[in-house]
Amino acid sequence: MIIRTIYIYNQQKQSLPISLQQKVRGLCFVFMLFALFADFGESKAIAQDTATSVQKTAPTELKKPHSPRKAMIYSLVLPGLGQAYNHKYWKMPIVYAGFGAMIYFIHTNSKYYHELKDAHEYVAVTMKTVYPPTPPNYFPYPDPPNDWAKQGYTEEQLLEGRDYYRRNLEVSYIFTGVLYLLTTVDAVVDAHFFDYNINDDLTLKVNPWIPALGTNTASGMGLNLTLRF
Repeated sequence: MIIRTIYIYNQQKQSLPISLQQKVRGLCFVFMLFALFADFGESKAIAQDTATSVQKTAPTELKKPHSPRKAMIYSLVLPGLGQAYNHKYWKMPIVYAGFGAMIYFIHTNSKYYHELKDAHEYVAVTMKTVYPPTPPNYFPYPDPPNDWAKQGYTEEQLLEGRDYYRRNLEVSYIFTGVLYLLTTVDAVVDAHFFDYNINDDLTLKVNPWIPALGTNTASGMGLNLTLRF
């Protein structure tokens, strides 16, 4: 009986560490499975978030940028069309008003230039032509081309007026070309800043300024102003 008891005690003593080891192994296996499934779920969630973010950002990446080259071509083909491409519709009336004024000046100066030119030729050439003696009204003088030749202006006055309106006509052509280039430059500049994010928050920082030691700057202090926009 004593021997059996000792044997049972020894058997229980030897089997006790084995059962604990198996339990520890089982718990470790359960923890490993839990960690594995948790890692898999987290990876799956990250993958879903990444796919969702890619789907959200894909349309913005596929958005075509505003082309300054197109704005330049449109403005060169038809003044004001580049401003329409940049959605600056309020500038189109200004552009067409400027070109309308230039066309008016070109038309007016051209009209007066040609009238004074014809009047000067009539007074300087036609009225000084000496016709041979013939029967009356056989070689009659032609009628004056316009009112400038009828008002008794001298040759020098008509020549001065002709040169004056010729200069104005040339200046009108020059200003028309400058306006044409300015509308193109304006369209290109607006196209460059079309996608630029302009923030209304203006920040002005005021910091004290002290010259560094060892510099040749005279002793003193100042303010450092930094404007951020």
